[in-house]
Amino acid sequence: MAQAADSARTVILTVDDDPGVSRAVARDLRRRYGAAYRIVRAESGESALDALRELKLRGDLVAVILADYRMPQMNGIEFLEQALDVYPGARRVLLTAYADTSAAIDAINVVDLDHYLLKPWDPPEEKLYPVLDDLLDAWRSSDYRPVPATKVVGHRWSARSSEVREFLARNQVPYRWYSADEPEGQRLLAAAGADGQRLPLVVTAEGTPLIEPDAPELAAQVGLATTPTADFYDLVVIGGGPAGLGAAVYGASEGLRTVLVERSATGGQAGQSSRIENYLGFPDGVSGGQLTDRARRQATKFGAEILTAREVTGLEVNGSARVVRFSDGSAVAAHSVILATGVSYRQLAAPGCDDLTGCGVFYGSALTEAASCQGHDVYIVGGANSAGQAAMYLARGAKSVTLLVRGESLAASMSHYLIQQIEESSNISVRARTVVESAHGDGHLEQLTLRDVTTGQTELVDAQWLFVFIGAAPLTDWLDGTVLRDERGFILAGPDLTPDGRPPADWALDRPPYHLETSIPGVFVAGDARAESAKRVASAVGEGAMAVMLVHRYLEQS
Repeated sequence: MAQAADSARTVILTVDDDPGVSRAVARDLRRRYGAAYRIVRAESGESALDALRELKLRGDLVAVILADYRMPQMNGIEFLEQALDVYPGARRVLLTAYADTSAAIDAINVVDLDHYLLKPWDPPEEKLYPVLDDLLDAWRSSDYRPVPATKVVGHRWSARSSEVREFLARNQVPYRWYSADEPEGQRLLAAAGADGQRLPLVVTAEGTPLIEPDAPELAAQVGLATTPTADFYDLVVIGGGPAGLGAAVYGASEGLRTVLVERSATGGQAGQSSRIENYLGFPDGVSGGQLTDRARRQATKFGAEILTAREVTGLEVNGSARVVRFSDGSAVAAHSVILATGVSYRQLAAPGCDDLTGCGVFYGSALTEAASCQGHDVYIVGGANSAGQAAMYLARGAKSVTLLVRGESLAASMSHYLIQQIEESSNISVRARTVVESAHGDGHLEQLTLRDVTTGQTELVDAQWLFVFIGAAPLTDWLDGTVLRDERGFILAGPDLTPDGRPPADWALDRPPYHLETSIPGVFVAGDARAESAKRVASAVGEGAMAVMLVHRYLEQS
């Protein structure tokens, strides 16, 4: 009896140009192996190669390939030679007549043939099945393990490849990375009919090849929701960081029809953190990714919709409705809106950094790159908690980690527990009063010029990795002229709108704005985008929950 394959999608493929023989082979194979393997047959070498490429893109496994030797256009040996490029681990069998045994023996050296069978093989119980049983046993004991469903092929030092990997990782989409220069990467490119000039190539679980996909296309193809299911909601939450996720959980759990809109990946800056150790209830710490995944699952459990890769470009007031417009021209409306857009890291103005972004220069932790830092010297710009958490994480494998801080020390901006951990780490050093003057490299980062801000002295150091955690620029430019913001772009709310005791000029209600309410009634702000916010994960989650409470109060009085 055939043993069960490790995957229900594992294939035994047979190719013979004689339809009668082809059907006979498939019939015998199905009789013995049909319950455990999928039997695929083809009647030419070209059609069989097309089938193999399609199976490769879908991520299916091929255990055994049986090919007839005497086929026109492409004989069995020529076919198996090309099949070897697509599925190098599959066991290869040549079907031959007695007169072709010398060719079969030669094929052992040409295509590493595993066996040849003389036609006819009746009875199969004696001449076919024992051979295949041995080959399948050998295949099962080999390293044939399936890869995660989504595959990414790209260049090591490619900004777009890095962005795609980060997008998939932060959205909890399992994937496997292949360099375009490696054999398996080249096999996937060939199977997709791509020449490798435009990368990355993403192959979805269904086998759909995507060349240089943008975020909305990628999100839609890997199963992330991108389109709202309704035109009108009780609450639209814009931004999927801790504040937005907190608002979605509390809004949906309290019966509000809630949709959360995120332009990239839920979690925000906190989602990129390797370890958060001062969040209530996690004495051993929790990674930003774990916290984000739990919050996202919690929100969807209560019925909140989460839309990914949707960029919001406008907010309008239409009577009692608040209309949120997307970059593609579509819109969704709601009774209320919570702005939880968060902040982004400021860009380094040093020459060379723009050209090398994604090619050794990264903004945020870029945890997908951490494994590649093993044994290397890593530089981090920034002195706040996010920089400290990244330093501790990267120090596990890096040869050295150097924190570059413009100020006198870390004490002004980093939590005490992190400072202590950094001081106790033998391969982490802190260079105070130091900035990046310029970055150098041909295609990827190779060196940095560092400058002492006190003396002006510069130093050229070798560096392949630079992670930047500086400043906080609010993601609120799209709100210009809509809600009131301070001079840095942070959103004003509650008491900050009434410093002289009077509401804003355009405020139409006979009550002052609620604590987290913006200059538009029914539109609230939570988290880092709010002026004078605490810039901590716990406070952002709390503000998200508080904003929902104020939404209820607003709806009750509307």
